[in-house]
Amino acid sequence: MSSTHHSPYAILFSCKDNDATIINGDQMNVVFLKDVEGVAQGGEVKEVKNGFARNYLLPKQLAVPANHNSLRRTKQLKTDAAATRLKLLADMRSLAEAINNTQITVEMRAGTSGKLYGSVTDTAVASRLSELTSRDIDRRVVMIADPIRDVGVYDIRLQLHAEVEAGITAVVYPTGTDPEETIAAAEAAKLGKTEEVGAVEIEEVDKHLSVENVTEPDQTTDESEDGISPRLESDTPDIQSSTDTSNTTDGSEDQPGEE
Repeated sequence: MSSTHHSPYAILFSCKDNDATIINGDQMNVVFLKDVEGVAQGGEVKEVKNGFARNYLLPKQLAVPANHNSLRRTKQLKTDAAATRLKLLADMRSLAEAINNTQITVEMRAGTSGKLYGSVTDTAVASRLSELTSRDIDRRVVMIADPIRDVGVYDIRLQLHAEVEAGITAVVYPTGTDPEETIAAAEAAKLGKTEEVGAVEIEEVDKHLSVENVTEPDQTTDESEDGISPRLESDTPDIQSSTDTSNTTDGSEDQPGEE
């Protein structure tokens, strides 16, 4: 009975060019046709998970299996990818100039306390920006740490590119109201907070000055110029009161030598 030897290497044949790609277990060597952020740049040859290649890279035409024909294209693919990167950088810089300091408005249902029925996410901000710019803005460029859950005015940073940033302002206002009302309320709250902080700072300065203005009582030197401590008036004994009464000559006692 013959036995079949199963090699750990599988051969995948391309019917189109009769070229072969070697797949090592669950890994596949691919040539990247363009940059894939965080994975590889166009023209690079890398070994990736078989499933990642078949389910994502190959269907989206981001890479092709590494074989004789594709490996011959790597030099040109690297040149093309570099040109694409430069074009993208210039495009993002232009977009940043166009949207920097832009104000967008987002209408949301909210309660009387200002709490939203829902939240404003990076997806909502990107969608609103896409409407205003007629560009496809990826939600991943919107830097919101946590979803917005209250009406108000928010400064939001956009990371359009590794080398390009922009900033916008989002006005989240209640349905059926004027966005200007939310802006006015936010400015009033900000002004009130500034005045409160200013008042606290002034109070702290006054306390500091009061402490500095407290003068210490004059300290009398313990020694005179000749190094001898002066006697204070309170230290001087009362001569009359301290004189021994036995030496008082008031005639009440016998004089020496008298009987």
